[in-house]
Amino acid sequence: MTNTYAPILLFVYNRPEHVRRNIQALLKNELAAESELFIYSDAAKDETSQAAVKEVRAFIRSIQGFKKITITERAENWGLARSIIDGVTTQINRYGRVIVLEDDLVVAPHFLQFMNDALETYRDEERVGHIQACDFTHDPSLPDTFLIKWTGSWGWGTWDRAWKHFNADGKALLTELESRKLTYTFDFNGKYGYTRMLRRQIEGKNNSWAIRWNASLFLKGILSLNVGKSLVQNEGFDGSGTNCGGGGLYASELYMERLPVKKISPIEENIQARNAYVRYYARTNSFMAKAIRRIKRTLKGDFGA
Repeated sequence: MTNTYAPILLFVYNRPEHVRRNIQALLKNELAAESELFIYSDAAKDETSQAAVKEVRAFIRSIQGFKKITITERAENWGLARSIIDGVTTQINRYGRVIVLEDDLVVAPHFLQFMNDALETYRDEERVGHIQACDFTHDPSLPDTFLIKWTGSWGWGTWDRAWKHFNADGKALLTELESRKLTYTFDFNGKYGYTRMLRRQIEGKNNSWAIRWNASLFLKGILSLNVGKSLVQNEGFDGSGTNCGGGGLYASELYMERLPVKKISPIEENIQARNAYVRYYARTNSFMAKAIRRIKRTLKGDFGA
């Protein structure tokens, strides 16, 4: 470690207003001034995105308020998966730990404190490989922090010792999930299609790094520290992103107080928390729930998928 606090990796593309809100929220964190910020700006995929990418790049060059800012402007369009895998690998090999954000995330004022506290508390705990600071379940039964065998990708952190388990080969991950008969559990008792997401990545129908990271740690039996009070809000479900939609399904209310981190003992999955996710996905991902959401969107004039 070359500094006390984990570096922040921010991945941006063509949404200037989202980037502005992201930075404004980050700067409300006291630890922003003591944290290094690495911004990865992807190049335009086509001509229609060039003006917005240019506007994003003009804004990020004007940012102040962090300990140090390093900007990487891609000369060609890498896509989010390649950019995140490269950025995380590069900086985690240098710093040993990272905090990762995408441009459509807004964080609470104590987000950086929580992430750094958690990264320090669990730094030598091999059975914990991921920190996730977003909750979208709104389940009151969840404790402030808990361990679960699942990795969320909206405001997260990890260590080099865990990232070494990342397997970019989706086909190998799927083969192991199926051979070990783990797909039902991986899918929260069949209530959410994470296995289908992985299959679609293999088929080239999505390019998700997150599903491969999720499967990589799941197969190793490595846990994630999650929160029952959300320190991250995803604003990407407004039609502006590559993977959007949701209709408020994953909305979260920011917790504005400091969230203490106490090491959980024993280090094992919180089965009650897993069941809370099963209930959430059963409620929101059933055929009936999807049909009702589609009808509501259609009545509002939203004819998207």
